[in-house]
Amino acid sequence: MLYPSAQLRGQFYFVKVIALISEFFVVHQSCKLAYYLRYNTFGPVEEFYFSFFLIFALGWIGISLSSDSYDPTNLENLQLLARNFLATTTLHVFLILFYIVSVKAQYLSRYYLILTYTTTLLSVISFRALLFIGYKFFMAINYTTRQIVLVGADPIMHQLKEFLTEQQTDVLHLLSEEEDIEEVNSKARISRAVSKIKRLHQKKKISELYFSVSLANENLIDDLTDFTDDNFIYFRMVTDLNPLRRRNFSIDFVGPYPTLSIRQEPLKSLGAMILKRAFDIIFSLVVILLVFPIIFPIVAIAILMESEGPVFIRQLRTGRNAQNFTIFKFRTMYTETESEEQAVKGDKRITKVGRFLRRTSLDELPQFINVLLGDMSVVGPRPHMVSHTHEYTAKINKYLLRHFVLPGITGHAQVNGFRGGTEDPALMEERVKYDAWYIENWSMLLDIKIILQTIWLVFKGQENAY
Repeated sequence: MLYPSAQLRGQFYFVKVIALISEFFVVHQSCKLAYYLRYNTFGPVEEFYFSFFLIFALGWIGISLSSDSYDPTNLENLQLLARNFLATTTLHVFLILFYIVSVKAQYLSRYYLILTYTTTLLSVISFRALLFIGYKFFMAINYTTRQIVLVGADPIMHQLKEFLTEQQTDVLHLLSEEEDIEEVNSKARISRAVSKIKRLHQKKKISELYFSVSLANENLIDDLTDFTDDNFIYFRMVTDLNPLRRRNFSIDFVGPYPTLSIRQEPLKSLGAMILKRAFDIIFSLVVILLVFPIIFPIVAIAILMESEGPVFIRQLRTGRNAQNFTIFKFRTMYTETESEEQAVKGDKRITKVGRFLRRTSLDELPQFINVLLGDMSVVGPRPHMVSHTHEYTAKINKYLLRHFVLPGITGHAQVNGFRGGTEDPALMEERVKYDAWYIENWSMLLDIKIILQTIWLVFKGQENAY
């Protein structure tokens, strides 16, 4: 895989903006083309269609931005690009359907919408294919034309040199392996290296400088910074973070002080929290207003006909920050046998109706009320009973990590087969690993993917859903 150079990373930000503007134009014109094809005219567009064109294109661009479709590190991963494209399309369809229902846009025919998505998807695929080809071409040129200088003799610099050499990059490692580490880090030795860098730059135009020796000599770093700034050289400090290579660490600032976080927490940002909460509210309202009125009477009658007791049950569950909340569910057991004991395969406490509700996950439908109340999210780690939380906290390392975020109606662990009973601590440990991965890798597109997988599993059924 080719990686963008320091210069290109700066240039790609500008290219990303241009690409998004261009794609907005492509999508907008696709809407107009679909209009011409649908109504067989190339005359002026009717006024009320202009607002739809704008909403359609802006919605597409907004969702594409959240998926990092133009991130240079994603442009060479075709599988990731395809997955993001599918998720973007799915979320966009939900957005447009919500728009049509909310503004009562009856003037939009189904045939026109099909044509719009057909022309848009074909146009965007073609546009992004050109971007992909252009990225590959310019990255290949970039690696063969870069002049890079490495200053340092520690192992990480030698590994970096090997990597860059494999990419056919012209690398000059000023401090050799034979040098003694203490001598290499001496002020005199480094000063000679800096002088050599300055002479070398007069002969070859250096594009990037990587520096991995002691940070204690502030004057030396200032000297290199001034020199590289004056000569348009990208200056990078290198440190060995190999012990953290298996973690999604990030660097943040507390005031002027840099700090290293050993875990990425996408949902910690205000923008992500607002986006996820807005989606939860919209999705829950759609389910409660459109699905619940149809399902509830049927389920309620079936429950009451089979056994005495309430239609709903309320249980105490552990939520975000290990705070308890009351969860709502359709009753699936005989009233006299309800308890916090986990259900097992063939459990005689479960009614016939309850067995169907559990297998199809319809017993969880009332939890959309919990989502609206802010106790839960549509997607997140499944909430456990309070007694189970106490039990597993003592048995499983980092179990409480899953409570950093709101619990969900469905989750990453559940769509990967970890649902139902958890008598085996090893299975619960695997579930916790999936929940931790979700917390560290959250994105709106990941939530959409999990929801689609959940819908598929509702119809397909799961062996351990009981």
